[in-house]
Amino acid sequence: MGEIKVSPDYNWFRSTVPLKKVGIYRIPLSEVTEILFTTIIAKRNRKSKNIIVDDDDSKIWSLYDAGPRNIRCPLIFLPPVSGTADVFFRQILALTGWGYRVIALQYPVYWDHLEFCDGFRKLLDHLQLDKVHLFGASLGGFLAQKFAEYTHKSPRVHSLILCNSFSDTSIFNQTWTANSFWLMPSFMLKKIVLGNFSSGPVDPMMADAIDFMVDRLESLGQSELASRLTLNCQNSYVEPHKIRDIPVTIMDIHLLQFHGTKYAAIDPSMVSAEELEVQKGNLGISQEEQ
Repeated sequence: MGEIKVSPDYNWFRSTVPLKKVGIYRIPLSEVTEILFTTIIAKRNRKSKNIIVDDDDSKIWSLYDAGPRNIRCPLIFLPPVSGTADVFFRQILALTGWGYRVIALQYPVYWDHLEFCDGFRKLLDHLQLDKVHLFGASLGGFLAQKFAEYTHKSPRVHSLILCNSFSDTSIFNQTWTANSFWLMPSFMLKKIVLGNFSSGPVDPMMADAIDFMVDRLESLGQSELASRLTLNCQNSYVEPHKIRDIPVTIMDIHLLQFHGTKYAAIDPSMVSAEELEVQKGNLGISQEEQ
């Protein structure tokens, strides 16, 4: 077992930040009265302990929501194929300590990008988040871009942070096998994913990180892995003209540009007056250059 899973930081995270699960289910109002609808939903919620928000009660989103709840434009993390919501625990601990609101997600089983985008939009509606900053790693980055593309007429993504991501699935040369992943057993799917992990000599910190990701991979079921690999390899690309107005920058400087605006993901009390003055000056220079 890797050191990360038994580390004080990880144990502190799991003991202080609760894992929430949000289900997707809806009963057509044409079939029941509004009062009956409300009663049925309440009973389902009490029984399942999941929050029901849309079409299919098999769609369960897992999420960690940490930081000040008054922030209405938080930073949301989307994991790679092998990741779960808690792979971002270090980022959550660090960023919330600086006053940011951070949400880390683990998506349910979706078999195409449009279905994912529709489900993610309904999740944001339930969380009452009109706009968000999205951080995506690998597949998570591609899905973040597809969601920005999907909502370009009524934008829900204020900025994108992409880590080891891509904008066209054809780079994997697996589009012809994308529709067969659902047939493969779990061990074969895990072998495909593990083939992308480094197998050569690595430093101890990287080795611990790989061990942690392997452990998280083992927690995923066959349908979860098959659907993620399908989304990763299904023939699709991001239409650049639909996301060209969205800021995309590196994580360590990315969110500073929104300090002092309504799209800030940080509690305003955590930002010094001097920092705000510097940011306003940088913003003025940027606008003059444009």
